[in-house]
Amino acid sequence: MEEKMHYFQGKVAVITGASTGIGLGLARKLLENGAEVFMSSRTPEHIAEAAVSLRPYGDKVHAQVLDVRDEKAVTDYMDYVASRSRLVDYLFCNAGVGYGQPYANVTKREDWNTIFDVNVFGVVNCVHAMLPHLLEKKSGHIVITSSVAGISPLPYQTIYVASKYAVYGFARCLRYELEEKNIKVSVICPGAVATNIFYRCLDYSLDFDLPVPPNAMGIDQAGEEILDGIRNGQEVIPLNDDARDLYKNICEGNAEAVEAFLQIVKEMNLKTHKQMNING
Repeated sequence: MEEKMHYFQGKVAVITGASTGIGLGLARKLLENGAEVFMSSRTPEHIAEAAVSLRPYGDKVHAQVLDVRDEKAVTDYMDYVASRSRLVDYLFCNAGVGYGQPYANVTKREDWNTIFDVNVFGVVNCVHAMLPHLLEKKSGHIVITSSVAGISPLPYQTIYVASKYAVYGFARCLRYELEEKNIKVSVICPGAVATNIFYRCLDYSLDFDLPVPPNAMGIDQAGEEILDGIRNGQEVIPLNDDARDLYKNICEGNAEAVEAFLQIVKEMNLKTHKQMNING
């Protein structure tokens, strides 16, 4: 228990997409465990609100506006953090956006670019910018947020699923490539977590709220489970019971269980899109 309490003591963590949801829960749990946190978000008012909520942690919190799509801004920011703290221990690539639409509704290439620029190339930008500093330090841990949608097809979320499959594969390959460099890589695969990722896109264009699933995990619990996964050296960190069961069934080749899960998701998502069409 004592080792668990002190595992992150004095460590330095960089978190993108940290103003709400999993990123904010993760920041809070890292701070509770004695880490110093550099947190960023694309939206100024959101990152400012998050910083205020974490004010009790004093100078251990550093908040910054950052759009992970901007390669130069990301590079400048990672260089700044590395020069200021000298030793970065954790890079959490968490920034992401949702897009809950079936493929037939996607009529513009711009929609693909919007999601992939954040969910895929935003991750690549962050890893590319921080990796030289981790290699120089000869240690570190990169943690990439994918999704349960990165390990199993979720009907009616085609673009989002494609982007999360991409970063899941990227993270798992990177783990093998960096292992000899003493740099660890983990990938988070959340199931239902109490965030608003599917209820908005980059422009916050949806004008109604969808209910958070009743079994959704709270963001602080998600943050704690991520830290437990890191302590335990997990390569893949599924969040919530559904995600863990799905990952286990996929690994064990339990096709019937996976198919049953997909049918449930298909029905839920179809119901959601009917609601969107009515309310829209």
